[in-house]
Amino acid sequence: MPTSFVSPAPSTPRIPTRVVTGPRPSGTRGRGVRLLIGTDTYPPDVNGAAYFTARLARGLAERGVSVHVVCPSPEGRPYVVERDGVVEHRLRSMPSFAHESVRLTIPAGTRGHLDRLFSRLRPDVVHVQNHFIVGRTLTRAARDHGVPVVATNHFMPENLFDYLRVPESLRPHAARLAWWDLRSVLSGAEHVTTPTPAAARLLRDQGFTRTVEPVSCGIDLVRFSPPLGGASERRRRRARLGLPDRRTMLFVGRLDGEKRVEELIRAVARTPNVQLALVGKGGCRGRLEAVAAAEGVADRVVFLGFVAHADLPDVYRCADVFTIASIAELQSIATLEAMASGLPVVAADAMALPHLVEVGRNGYLFPPGDHETLALRVADVVADEDRRLRMGERSRALAERHRLADSLERFERIYRDAARGAAVGSDSAFGSAGAAGSVVLPARREQR
Repeated sequence: MPTSFVSPAPSTPRIPTRVVTGPRPSGTRGRGVRLLIGTDTYPPDVNGAAYFTARLARGLAERGVSVHVVCPSPEGRPYVVERDGVVEHRLRSMPSFAHESVRLTIPAGTRGHLDRLFSRLRPDVVHVQNHFIVGRTLTRAARDHGVPVVATNHFMPENLFDYLRVPESLRPHAARLAWWDLRSVLSGAEHVTTPTPAAARLLRDQGFTRTVEPVSCGIDLVRFSPPLGGASERRRRRARLGLPDRRTMLFVGRLDGEKRVEELIRAVARTPNVQLALVGKGGCRGRLEAVAAAEGVADRVVFLGFVAHADLPDVYRCADVFTIASIAELQSIATLEAMASGLPVVAADAMALPHLVEVGRNGYLFPPGDHETLALRVADVVADEDRRLRMGERSRALAERHRLADSLERFERIYRDAARGAAVGSDSAFGSAGAAGSVVLPARREQR
C-alpha cells in the first residue's frame, strides 16, 4: 500500500474533548448508517493503512454516511475535531519509538473512553482497520455493546520486523506469533475484508478459518489520469520537478527496509540512460544514498522526498515506468495510482503485486531480489515508445476495475447488512468490476 505522501494535517485546533454533533452531510445514499471507524494509524501518519482509512472515511462522509473515527492523537493530548465531514476522536498517545512518524494510544483509560463514546454515538456498525491497541480494544467494546464489527486487514508481519529490529533467526517464530494474535482479534468480527484475493488467501493460509472478502482499496480515476501531451508533457513535468530530461523509473512509498528500494538502485545502475526518481521519506534514506554512490549512479538517483498528495498526479505524469520491489504488499495503492496515470509497471513477483500485472501487456514481473532481471525488464519497457504507451493504456484499463466509487458502495452495503444482522453477500468491488479471481474466499474447515 502508498505511502509516504499523505499530506500533513493542518495545525490541530485547541478545542475541548467533546463529541461534535450536528446534521449529517447532505445526500441520500448513506441511508442513515452511523459508522465508527477504529484505527491505530491515521493522518498525519504516513503509511498505506492511514491513507486508505482517511480516504474511506471522507468518501463515505461525502456519500451521506455519518462517520466518526477513533485514533491516536498526533500531539499526545486527547481532543475531538471535525475535518472534511469526518469527526475525529483523538485518543491520548505516546511516541512509538519504533517509528518516528507513528504514535501509540496509551492503553490506560482507552476502554472507558470507548464505552462513553458508544453510549453517546450509538453507532450502527464498527469498522476496525488494524489489530493493535485501538483495533482490539474497540472490537471488544463493540462486542460488549452489541454492535457488529467489520474488520479490514492491512497487516503482514514483514512490515514490522525492520522497525522492531527482529533478528533474522527469530523472524519465523515472531511471524507465527503475530499471525496467531491477528487471528484472535479478527475472530471477533462479523465480516472480514482485505484489499485483494491474494491477501485473502494469505489469511486463510495462515490459519484464519472464517470467510474473507477482497474489496479493493480503490482509486480516484479522475485525479490520477495519463498526461495529455505524451512525451513532451512528461519532459515539461520533469523540468518543473528539477529532474534531468531522461527516461525515468519511479517509486512512490516509504524509504524503509521492507520496500527493498536498494534493488531499484542496483537495477538503474545496469540500465544506461535511465534515472530513478524516489518519492517518499523513511529511515533508510542515508543507506540508500550510500548504495547509489557505491553503484556509481548518485547522479541518476533523485530523492524527491515528501510530496504532498495533492501534487502526486504530476509526479506520476513525469515518469516512463513505475517500479516496485517490495515483497509485502497486500495491494499497493501507489501501484494503482501509477497504473491509473498510464504507467507500465515492473513489479516483484510477490504477494499481491502479480494481481496488478498482466505480463507483457501492462508490464512485467521479476523474481524478488533479482535486480538484473528488473533492469532488463525496465530496459525493455522504455526501448519502444509506442509499445510503452500501449502498456500504459492497458494499465489504465486495469486500474478502471478498481474505481473508488465501487469500493465505497461495497463497504456501505457491508455495513448495512452487518447492522441488520444479515449475511453479507459475495458481490465484492472486484466482482462488480469483473476482475478475474475476485471471489469471496469461503471459510476453511479446521484440519483434525
